[in-house]
Amino acid sequence: MRAAFAVFLAVATAVALAFLVLPVVAIFVQVPPSDLLHALGQDVTRDALVVSLKTSAIAHAAVLVFGTPAAWLLARKRFPGRGLVLALVELPLVLPPAVAGIALLATFGRAGLLGDELNALGIQIPFTQTAVVLAVAFVESPFYLRGAIAAFEAIDTSLLDAARTLGASPARVFARLGLPLAAGGLGAASALALARGLGEFGATIIFAGSLQGVTQTLPLAIYAQFEADFDTALAISALFILVGALLLVALKLYPWFRFISISRSRFAPST
Repeated sequence: MRAAFAVFLAVATAVALAFLVLPVVAIFVQVPPSDLLHALGQDVTRDALVVSLKTSAIAHAAVLVFGTPAAWLLARKRFPGRGLVLALVELPLVLPPAVAGIALLATFGRAGLLGDELNALGIQIPFTQTAVVLAVAFVESPFYLRGAIAAFEAIDTSLLDAARTLGASPARVFARLGLPLAAGGLGAASALALARGLGEFGATIIFAGSLQGVTQTLPLAIYAQFEADFDTALAISALFILVGALLLVALKLYPWFRFISISRSRFAPST
């Protein structure tokens, strides 16, 4: 019985890995290095790569800056309506990308919820790079928040309580204990969120459009080239996989906040 179960586990794992890996391998089988280099030399590829990296970096930085303290609050505090707040945080996860794009357009568009206020300030968001940043941030935020909340909830609360009894301020506990102890989970959540943001398509094309050099990201460039030049679409897909893989590995191995746990390996309460 044990042997049969072990075989079942091995077969199930092999099937799952094959299903996930083979489509990726198939792209690289059909894209020789010369085609990949040729695609890199095309304006559409370079422009899409620059737009993707720029907008994803800005959106991800904003998600980390605002999402990390928000996740700390939601993980540490128990208050009436917390379940509802968590449900609202997770709501974008179940929204189709097209609905997310329409929702952003209904909020920030010229005739949207905040349209009059933005128009009065002379701010136009739809079909600009700002729209791309907002779309990317909107779809990746729940991935980071849920992972960050779980990472903070996994911390031994007795350590945090002990620090508070020693006179450490809430901000000091957050910076000196919370971030270092949750660094692994935060790094994984950050990597997942960034990968989701890089691959965003539906919300971006509806809210920001697909203007080459302005709002056309790598996924949008792949879609645009799909009918025009399938070989170019394949090459851009391969490039996207390489960029995403490199970013995922970098974030998982060297989280941006890892320096906190290195430089502050010991908690020193304020006196």
